[in-house]
Amino acid sequence: MKKLFLLLVLISCFFSGCEKDDICDAGTPTTPKIVLEFYDIANPTVLKNVTNLGIIAPGFTSGFGFSGTSNIKIPLKTFQDSSVFYFIQNGSAEPSTDDNQDEVTFNYTRRTEYVSRACGYKTLYVLNTSNPVTVTPDSNNWIQNVIVTQPNIENENETHVKIYF
Repeated sequence: MKKLFLLLVLISCFFSGCEKDDICDAGTPTTPKIVLEFYDIANPTVLKNVTNLGIIAPGFTSGFGFSGTSNIKIPLKTFQDSSVFYFIQNGSAEPSTDDNQDEVTFNYTRRTEYVSRACGYKTLYVLNTSNPVTVTPDSNNWIQNVIVTQPNIENENETHVKIYF
C-alpha cells in the first residue's frame, strides 16, 4: 500500500510540475539594483570614495548610508518608471535641513521576467535614452556630472552610472 501511495505521489509530481524545493535559492538572480560609481571631477579617470553619503527617497525618514566606498548599489522602484532620491553630501541616512542634498531622478522602462515558481518574478530596467538621469539644479549642487555607462540594468556585475563630484 505504501508503494502504491509513493508511486501515485511521484506520478502526480511528474504531471503537475513539482519542483525539488519551493524555496528560492539565495544565489538565484533577482531584481537587480542600479550600480553607481563615484569619480573625481578634477581628475575624471580616478575613482573617488564618498564620505558619509546619505541616500533617501522622498517621503521616507531614513534611507541608505555609505562611507569609504566609490561603488554603491541602490534599488529602483518596481512599480513605476522613475525613482527619485536625495543624495546627501556629508550627511547621513537621516537628513536634516542643513544637509547639502541633490535630487537625482532615474527614468527607465521596466520588464518583468519569470524566475521560477519558488522565486517568482524579477524586474529588469532600461534607462531612458533621452533623459536617463537628471540632477535637479539648485544653487549648491555637489554632483557635477552624470554619465550612463550601461543603460540595461539586468545584473549587479557592472557599473550602470558614473557620478562626478
